[in-house]
Amino acid sequence: MARLRPEQLGAALKKNLLPIYVVSGDEALLVQEACDALRTAARAQGFSERERYQADNQFEWHQLTNAAASMSLFADKKIIELHIPNGKPGAEGGKALQQYAQNPPDDNLLLVVLPKLDRNSQKAKWFGALETAGAFVQIWPINAAQLPQWLNGRLNQAGLNADRAAIEMLATRVEGNLLAAAQEIEKLKLLAEDGQVTAQMLANVVANSARYDVFGLVDRALMGDAQGAVRNLQGLRGEGTEPLAILWALAREIRGLINVAYGAANGSNFDWACKQAGVWDSRKGLVKNALGRLRPAELDALLRKANGIDRAVKGMRNAEPWDELLDLVLHLAGVRSLSPANTRMSLSL
Repeated sequence: MARLRPEQLGAALKKNLLPIYVVSGDEALLVQEACDALRTAARAQGFSERERYQADNQFEWHQLTNAAASMSLFADKKIIELHIPNGKPGAEGGKALQQYAQNPPDDNLLLVVLPKLDRNSQKAKWFGALETAGAFVQIWPINAAQLPQWLNGRLNQAGLNADRAAIEMLATRVEGNLLAAAQEIEKLKLLAEDGQVTAQMLANVVANSARYDVFGLVDRALMGDAQGAVRNLQGLRGEGTEPLAILWALAREIRGLINVAYGAANGSNFDWACKQAGVWDSRKGLVKNALGRLRPAELDALLRKANGIDRAVKGMRNAEPWDELLDLVLHLAGVRSLSPANTRMSLSL
């Protein structure tokens, strides 16, 4: 399998299209953009139909086999998109992926989307089978040292030029959140009439931003400000924010807390655990505050809850996503709204 960096993907797709692509990483924006590039290239070569599957604990793996074998009534070729949120297909899933990779159909393109994979996962037989048949696009996080250069590149792609002070201010504003950075750059495209971005302009944009924002919600929850977090959540709902955008930010923060908590439990000091988890220095106080309230087992339960909300948003569970987001925010802020009993119930519906 060709191992590709995201910036190499475009050129590789112009040369030829492989039957299988594996996209892996925890940077949601870069993963989304890589997948979009693959879909666009596939559509240009006649893959006009797309089937999407979420391989959670309830997923039946024969659906992958059926999708590969079934002929489309509306298109000659189709994209089969398989999302594995925990990165672990299990024994049955691993076998299904190996079988698919041994003889991938010519009229299908399989796109497997995974979180960051550790070395052990990359040594698994199912991954090896995919490796033989296709390409692996590994998404690495953008660290603090790389962020200014990345932001400058994105600004240039948008037709904007920014001075050093503006780039530093933007980097401080987004704190490593690439999705937030992309949103800020889209905003700047509308405001920078001459294509020039200064620190003063950026300061004005930040000052005039919406009253409620997803990242403010996360910060209030980590601080233990339950009332403030709930007000923010209600404000976001009133402004028409998509539940998945809020859930993404909350789940990302919970995963970070889990990584720090288990790193500390395994003997790492707090600062090193934060560094390993990609926590910015400016956020260490928030993380320490939250970990003073939440035990690792509670954080694991919150992440399972987030996965359940994801299924509810996508219509795979009969539940109200906004009510469950409220429960999740309250518990993250220190209000024990989730008991083991109702957590199990929410995951089983």
